[in-house]
Amino acid sequence: MTFVSTVKSFLPTSKTKIVLELDLSRGVLSQPPTNPLGALAVLHTPTMGSIREGLRKAASDDRVKGLVIHLGTAALRPAQIDELAQLIQQFAKSKPTVAFTETFGEFDSAVFAYKLAVAAETVWLQPSGMLSIGGLHLDITLLKGMLNKLGIEPQFGQRKEYKTAADQFAADEVTPANREMMTRLGQSLMDESVASIAAARGLSVEAVWDAVNNSPLTPQQAKEAGFIDQIGYRDQVFEQVHNSWGTEPTDQLFVHRYAEFGAITQLLPKANKPVIAVIDITGGIVSGRGEKRGLTPNAGADMVCERLRAVVHNDQIAAVILRVDSPGGSYVASDTIRRAVIKVRESGRPVVAVMGSVAASGGYFVSMPADEIIAQPSTLTGSIGVLAGKMVTRGLYEKIGLKREGIDIGARAGALSSNREFTEDDWAVLNTELDRIYEDFTTKAAKDRGLEYQVLEPLAHGRVWTGADAKVNNLIDHLGGMDLAIDRACSLAKVNRSAVKVRPIGMLGFLEQLIPARNSETLTAEFGVSVPSADELFVAAAQAAGINVAGVLSLPLVPKITG
Repeated sequence: MTFVSTVKSFLPTSKTKIVLELDLSRGVLSQPPTNPLGALAVLHTPTMGSIREGLRKAASDDRVKGLVIHLGTAALRPAQIDELAQLIQQFAKSKPTVAFTETFGEFDSAVFAYKLAVAAETVWLQPSGMLSIGGLHLDITLLKGMLNKLGIEPQFGQRKEYKTAADQFAADEVTPANREMMTRLGQSLMDESVASIAAARGLSVEAVWDAVNNSPLTPQQAKEAGFIDQIGYRDQVFEQVHNSWGTEPTDQLFVHRYAEFGAITQLLPKANKPVIAVIDITGGIVSGRGEKRGLTPNAGADMVCERLRAVVHNDQIAAVILRVDSPGGSYVASDTIRRAVIKVRESGRPVVAVMGSVAASGGYFVSMPADEIIAQPSTLTGSIGVLAGKMVTRGLYEKIGLKREGIDIGARAGALSSNREFTEDDWAVLNTELDRIYEDFTTKAAKDRGLEYQVLEPLAHGRVWTGADAKVNNLIDHLGGMDLAIDRACSLAKVNRSAVKVRPIGMLGFLEQLIPARNSETLTAEFGVSVPSADELFVAAAQAAGINVAGVLSLPLVPKITG
């Protein structure tokens, strides 16, 4: 067989039957890497976007006979699991689906992994595995005692009692407000998971809670109780799949590979096709351009606002989706982005915000002016409050024999110095600003969400909510993910989903950077949403070869949750 014929044999266009595989053992990327080295490191890891587009396309492809999902043991965030489950359930309306895993936990709780598995019609479990869905465990660590021994004094102000990010440094004990909030977060996550499992498996909520409290179950016990359908190994899963669907092992194709083979054709120009622009706000929200430092991304207000202004100057863009996965950050930067979102809406284009795993504090601030907000049931959001302070390290320096002397030119110049405590005047200034920012945040949140202030303010106080509870309290509009966001954006813009192109608006490619901008308004207005750039075509080609890249040349502390 020649090299060309070998390559052609793997192309979906050459197949008459396809068995889609979704291998989650390597995890799932919320977004593709932005550099070639990063892409190589996750060469075989699917993105949420490729899974979404692959399953959507495959649902109406007669060659696709069904979907097999391998859960594995990779750690997926609860909100990712929610979105994957929704995509699988939608696909299952038209094609058979099978999920298998070696084990649901090994005495540790795998309730979220099992919640994802039951989105499939048939669930397999290896004979040596177990069903361990023993609930959730949340850890809260307090460091004040250790810091005191080191000679470090935390000094923080907060608005209000649920804004507990600094508690890990400044609290002697877990505060009643913190315990209440964390307990409710865990209970909400667990209640929603149990309800989803019960509905998917046709069991009572009581039966699922009984399994939780008596976890783990052996495969035989799990099958007899209706939690799984079959017991077997991977080879037995595929043997039954191929016998039932009339397929062969050579018909198997990863979902993300199936989606990516169409990447180049999707980028080809389509005359006057309306665009749904997707703008990401990922990581900490900071002023300025927010260049990535190390492995931690952040969202610079300048960069985000440039992209939002680009929307206003492009007649082809019909609507905007803000994809927010951020614990917050700078108040000023968040307010700057909020204003730019409002200007997009004033241009006549609807804006839909879709939240990832976390969209809290500043992450909520930038989302709240959208026409509609969408979050997963397990998204952590809200945290409408403010926190500021510093660590006084003078005692540590004295312990280790280090001497520092500050020289202030101005009465308040040394207020944020770690070498001295806040003075009474410093505290007065800090508290005045905390009150001002809290008042501004809550007032704008009430206005943006169309709520009376006296209704919104009790929901603030810095409290973190799950997406499920946020929906009940009208802090968001819908429960769902990116697929629903696209539907809502199209509906609000009065365009047919099949007639639009969903296009991420990111940083300029290498070639575009060589062309000087005319002014700050048009800096990113010429992204070429109708004609793909050379970089994008290169990226699409790379994706078709199996390399996921976005551009080749171009909150309070969240508790650890195990379950």
